[in-house]
Amino acid sequence: RRARCGPGQRPVWRGFALPAGPDLRHFLRAAAAGQPGPSPELPPEPGSAPGAPKVYLETYGCQMNVSDTEIAWAILQKNGYARTKELAEADVVLLVTCSVREKAEQAIWNRLQHLKALKARRPRARAALRVGILGCMAERLKEEILHREKLVDVVAGPDAYRDLPRLLAVAESGQQAANVLLSLDETYADILPVQTSAGGTTAFVSIMRGCDNMCSYCIVPFTRGRERSRPIASILQEVRMLSDQGVKEVTLLGQNVNSFRDLSEVQFQAVAAPGLSRGFSTVYKAKQGGLRFSHLLDQVSRIDPEMRIRFTSPHPKDFPDEAIKLSETSPDHLPQVLQLIQERHNICKQLHLPAQSGSTRVLEAMRRGYTREAYLELVHHVRDSIPGVLSLSSDFITGFCGETEEDHLQTVSLLQEVRYNIGFLFAYSMRQKTRAHHRLQDDVPTAVKKRRLEQLVATFREEAARANTALVGQTQLVLVEGPSKRSASELCGRNDGNIKVIFPDTELEDAAQCGAPGRAQPGDYVMVKVTSASSQTLRGVPLCRTTLSRAAASH
Repeated sequence: RRARCGPGQRPVWRGFALPAGPDLRHFLRAAAAGQPGPSPELPPEPGSAPGAPKVYLETYGCQMNVSDTEIAWAILQKNGYARTKELAEADVVLLVTCSVREKAEQAIWNRLQHLKALKARRPRARAALRVGILGCMAERLKEEILHREKLVDVVAGPDAYRDLPRLLAVAESGQQAANVLLSLDETYADILPVQTSAGGTTAFVSIMRGCDNMCSYCIVPFTRGRERSRPIASILQEVRMLSDQGVKEVTLLGQNVNSFRDLSEVQFQAVAAPGLSRGFSTVYKAKQGGLRFSHLLDQVSRIDPEMRIRFTSPHPKDFPDEAIKLSETSPDHLPQVLQLIQERHNICKQLHLPAQSGSTRVLEAMRRGYTREAYLELVHHVRDSIPGVLSLSSDFITGFCGETEEDHLQTVSLLQEVRYNIGFLFAYSMRQKTRAHHRLQDDVPTAVKKRRLEQLVATFREEAARANTALVGQTQLVLVEGPSKRSASELCGRNDGNIKVIFPDTELEDAAQCGAPGRAQPGDYVMVKVTSASSQTLRGVPLCRTTLSRAAASH
């Protein structure tokens, strides 16, 4: 399951989330239970010297933390470390942490107790095991982490990964070391992440860091800092590298991807800020200058016609209605994001529109910048702009400060009216430093939160089952990810709408070539006729192997 980390990512720590997202789903299911993801199969490390210190990385939380793990490992690899998938072999254990909910942090404290026992059992002949806490929890709880039982040797915030080699060197001498300084410009643009799964068909590409939205419930601006975007050139370089490696699906990743703003090119620093969607507002002034998300999406989608492009997570306010003018002197206008999704065959016709609540009163308390009516108008605009949009997904928080039973029922009715295919639903967990912590009361009892969450989950499942059942009898293009976890005789993949599709592993004709029939492999596109559906999964009969371009041309 994917996780959300604030307005742009999905927490997996409390409540309920249905599976979505292009990769690492086995890891994220484990994270949902408060457990680390299993270490992936690792390729031999090029250039690792014999006797190099071995590092074991565990990732908790959201896709951004998966990306951070890849960045941290790229830095350590260049500094002579080797990677191990066996905890017992490790000289260094690094936990990339989540702080979005109390349960997320408790999972880390529990894991540290296990590591404390591992440290105590370590043979005296070996160097002392060094334990590090990275990411959002490090940023939020530096002092407590360092002083609680003196177990942790290294603490590094999300903007301090370049400093890891130095911090680990200090820890090797027996001292604790920490760096949790937040940066106004760190994007790790010059570091190409080392993918955590060799030969994978899907990948995440981080395009920005931090968030400026300051939703009242969200800790992200305080743990990941202010919003800043990677230069487009570095993003395109990474996507081209992934294409050359055979990756067939890339997800552009950020807390608020559609507020992306690349300021690295001087000639675009005077570009006017795009207007907000009708009925939306923001807590900050309009930001002038820079190349916007629509320009990035346009360029990324041109790299490889056989590579699917997704993005997560956008904010509903940042879908401007008009095309964007690149400069005052240029007559050219760039299509807005919804138009690009409609026009480009390799940009998935799937959109994440995080609502958080169906009550205008609660949305105001959350500082989301829109009403229920404005949100519904955007949903209708999306469906009008992208005929046949395959999938809508959303995030919801139940039991927020002051939420009444009437507010809750308005959220239930929003789920019924929109009928999302994918949903991420959670009970509210108050976080220190947030506006809600300073200004509001967490006054909804835990038992009430639990009951309301259960009702939202039941409503969502019922409506998602109806939405998915509408696909029965249709033919879907599926990107094969690998064998089904429940049956070796079946394959599993995702359709354009990011819904899991399971079908028999049989010999298939190749519609793009005249070769002999063969079995589909991970990374292949297969046409599948849907025969049954549930709230989470489609099942079908495979028709043929094909290509993304060929499938688009035939529709």
